[in-house]
Amino acid sequence: MYHAKIIPTPVGELTLIATDKGLSAILWENEGAQRVPLKPVSRNDQHPILCEAERQLREYFAGERQQFDMPYDTVGTEFQKKVWQALLTIPFGETRSYLQIAEQIGNPKAVRAVGAANGKNPLSIMAPCHRVIGSNGKLTGFAGGLDVKAFLLALESPQKMSGGSLLL
Repeated sequence: MYHAKIIPTPVGELTLIATDKGLSAILWENEGAQRVPLKPVSRNDQHPILCEAERQLREYFAGERQQFDMPYDTVGTEFQKKVWQALLTIPFGETRSYLQIAEQIGNPKAVRAVGAANGKNPLSIMAPCHRVIGSNGKLTGFAGGLDVKAFLLALESPQKMSGGSLLL
């Protein structure tokens, strides 16, 4: 059974989904149900894992948190889980290319497959797929939209961390 809670954030409403074991998904406001298919889901605004995820996300958006500390309970293939695990190693304020992620998981020819797995990442923001960019340094696809990806990267930028202002 999956539990859900909808929270307002600077990047729109996010739907948090968890089991009793851990956080399973952070879904964007206007995304299709096919990207991260989890069913059945019941609304539970008091579920402890969802409340903790909300607290940590609020701290992140307030500039008070650089790392998340949550139990996760995701559904995916072994390859997808390898990619998602690699995302968790990208430091706050840094980016990696799809090729770098492919090399990190020991499969340098799997750049496109890494991109596909990145696109199915159920833990947007916490497993920071927004930190993965094209080899040319350009922003590439993101389930939350490229504007949101740019916002998250700006939120984490060194200028922001040293007191610069963040404008959208």
